[in-house]
Amino acid sequence: MPLKPPPLRNDCFALPPGVDWTPVDQALTMLRERLSPVVAQVTVPLAQSAGRVLAQDLTAHRANPPLPNTAVDGYGFAAASVGEGDITLPLVTGRAAAGVPFAGTVPPGHAIRVLTGAALPDGVDTVVLDEDCATDATSVAFRGPVKPRANTRRAGEDVEEGAQALPKGRTLTPADLALAAAIGWSNLPVYEKLSVGVLSTGDEVVPAGTQATPGQIFDANRPMLLSMADRFGYTPVDLGHVPDDRAALRARLDTAAAQTDLILTSGGASAGDEDHVSALLRETGALAEWRIALKPGRPLALGIWQGTPVFGLPGNPVAAFTCTLIFARPAMSLMSGAGWQEPTGFTVPADFTKNKKPGRREYLRARIRGGQAEVFKSEGSGRISGLSWAEGLVELPDGPQQIKPGTPVRYIPFGSFGL
Repeated sequence: MPLKPPPLRNDCFALPPGVDWTPVDQALTMLRERLSPVVAQVTVPLAQSAGRVLAQDLTAHRANPPLPNTAVDGYGFAAASVGEGDITLPLVTGRAAAGVPFAGTVPPGHAIRVLTGAALPDGVDTVVLDEDCATDATSVAFRGPVKPRANTRRAGEDVEEGAQALPKGRTLTPADLALAAAIGWSNLPVYEKLSVGVLSTGDEVVPAGTQATPGQIFDANRPMLLSMADRFGYTPVDLGHVPDDRAALRARLDTAAAQTDLILTSGGASAGDEDHVSALLRETGALAEWRIALKPGRPLALGIWQGTPVFGLPGNPVAAFTCTLIFARPAMSLMSGAGWQEPTGFTVPADFTKNKKPGRREYLRARIRGGQAEVFKSEGSGRISGLSWAEGLVELPDGPQQIKPGTPVRYIPFGSFGL
């Protein structure tokens, strides 16, 4: 009997009959439940800790500010000693300046010259601005009433001694370093950086700059993925390239599992004759899921190799990029000690038209112009120029949707992913 071809579907993303595709949220839940932090705790100098993940809650060694102080240049006194109307107070000899406190006590009914940041002398709880005062060097005059504690800061009004200032799992920012320094920390407990290996596969892939034969392409994924791992704050490990040779791939994965915390591969993640990544994971019983209902990114292998998670990304750069953001990034965040992190999105009006089919969650390369989300002219996974053009992704839900200009859509800027 002659072979009869199947009906022409003309849609490589159409759901095959009878195939149970895993929804994106279900796959993410699986990752969140099965992964855990894998990095050790170390102590590093404060100045070297930006971008690192805190390994324990940071509590204040001392209050910030440590003492009551003045927020402005002016004259300080006890509010209870003044009333309303025109007020004149004699000045005590001396002044209070930042780092040079006044050693004595200011008597009731007297005032003292104070400069911004100076600790409030005993007997002072209120300050009047320079601009609101007249002085002849022996006394100061201003108009009441004056609000008690005006222009002053109480001790610990920012952070009290012993209070938690920064939580475990926080990725430290420059502002966090300022806070840590202010509350007395010079060395911080952080996690070691997660090491992320990046491996390219396939006979058709060659490094950029080499002589490509007909049918070969330059390796766009490896430099992209290494850079993404670095931007996320991890240690990228270049695992090179392996041709379509199952034994060679097995050996490279063995080496990679011993020297990295997580492996990103690109290519070979589907079910074809030369898709060795998914085949090897399946052989060892380590394949977790790969039929995930998203576009772009149909062939996505998620598995474990000798205890090390492997994300078998699609070979097409756009799909590899998107799957890294949606799946690998939150998994890496969890493994790094920073916890599971979901990107922050914004609802904005669309500046495009699309008839979205049911069955897959879709991510469109997009950017904001004039307050609206515009999308790249093509959805093809090989159109790398669209990644460079885009500044974020429009996320379309799993179900069908008719989109026209003005329809609210969810926009996720690349910055929300840490890029």
